[in-house]
Amino acid sequence: MFISFEGIEGCGKTTQVQRLAGRLESLGIPVVMTREPGGTAIGEKIRAVLLDARNRHLSSLAELFLYAADRAQHVEEVIRPSLGEGKWVLCDRYADATTVYQGYSRGLDMDLVR
Repeated sequence: MFISFEGIEGCGKTTQVQRLAGRLESLGIPVVMTREPGGTAIGEKIRAVLLDARNRHLSSLAELFLYAADRAQHVEEVIRPSLGEGKWVLCDRYADATTVYQGYSRGLDMDLVR
């Protein structure tokens, strides 16, 4: 089972991920908590670039590709293997965030974003 949590900054996504994980674990269900951007060693480096205020002039397209690179690594290294092992994956943000932030907010072509 894969569940992503989406919402604006500070709305409680991480808290809800932690609460659900605790409940599932209490029922004996194996859980992996992860996030985007991040979730892998490479992803954390990408996250640092994306969140660094000195990079505020990063182009919308470059930003999209960094998120795509993060997601590709995340799926290969964490999400797919965890699901293959029968674990529930709880992800703090995923593809819907890219649709909203890079597509609608940054104005990129939605066909490209998808």
